[in-house]
Amino acid sequence: MELRNVERAVAANGHAARRILVVDDEVTIAESVAARLRAEGFTVELAHDGPGAVAAVEANEPDLVVLDVMLPGFDGLEVCRRIQAGRGVPVLMLTARTDETDQLVGLGVGADDYLTKPFSLRVLAARVHALLRRVDRATDRESAALVVGDLRIDLEQHRVWRGEAEAKLTPLEFELLVRLARRPRAVLARERLLEEVWDWADAAGTRAVDSHVKALRRKLGADLIRTVHGVGYALEAR
Repeated sequence: MELRNVERAVAANGHAARRILVVDDEVTIAESVAARLRAEGFTVELAHDGPGAVAAVEANEPDLVVLDVMLPGFDGLEVCRRIQAGRGVPVLMLTARTDETDQLVGLGVGADDYLTKPFSLRVLAARVHALLRRVDRATDRESAALVVGDLRIDLEQHRVWRGEAEAKLTPLEFELLVRLARRPRAVLARERLLEEVWDWADAAGTRAVDSHVKALRRKLGADLIRTVHGVGYALEAR
């Protein structure tokens, strides 16, 4: 059954099925998530602890990681830090914690999105598809560079410089920066950025936008992005 699903995905998309790594120490949850994603046409690998997750990313180079926060060995936050320090890969983080601070910490170390347990497998699959669509948009973008003041963005190589200093961004940070840089000094609402970059609209999710803007400021300079309180953000590179 799983093989037929993969074959249908290849036939429909014209390329090999996307590879997803699911990391959760609760075997029942991991296998349920994997089964749903395989039914969606993905190739899925499993890991159940922090060191195993980092090793699986290095060995298999997945297109996306579904990552639980609470793991043996070292936790999902540390896993996220380590894999984003190497080859940037989209990360959907799973957490049993409802504390907003914990969720923002996950976004701050490079996660692209999060779901709080218990969650709907249907919603999880939709979030995975949305994250991969965003990666595809960035990959298919025309080969060119965006230059705004002292900020230079290489759209083909996914590289960013402010002045002479290059900054290493996660895939989602890069996409968010591109959205802002395409309309310099224009104020873009948080809800619009959430819908265009994350491919979903949810007022609660605007915290994800705030967290990623904070990461861009940390990596590229606090003066890069202006906050318009109650509205959104504008890129102000000089």
